[in-house]
Amino acid sequence: QVQFAESGGGLVQPGGSLRPSCSASGTDSGIFGMGWYRQAPGKERELVSFITTSGTIIVEDDVKGRFTISGENSNNTVWMQMNSLKPEDTAVYYCNVAHRRTDYVFRRGSFGQGTQVTVSS
Repeated sequence: QVQFAESGGGLVQPGGSLRPSCSASGTDSGIFGMGWYRQAPGKERELVSFITTSGTIIVEDDVKGRFTISGENSNNTVWMQMNSLKPEDTAVYYCNVAHRRTDYVFRRGSFGQGTQVTVSS
């Protein structure tokens, strides 16, 4: 069973920045990649950004140019620099491990407990 250590969420004013981080342990074998999803109240969970172990990065349109994901394969760690935050970025952000490519394709795999990000003045 995968264990997650997530941190870096919080309350920030519009235009501010946060840098959540996540480390995953307990993976039995190599993984396809890691990423971040978010779920706002009343909405479905959605992919925000993802990085494969080979370095391919996927960024959803809503956050392009504002959020930057990076990772370290050796200890299954991923960070996401979030700049120019907007109120609509308010959500619970979940760290994700995709054990295989199909986990990424079908938006599944292992998820952390989530960290709250609130953007408000």
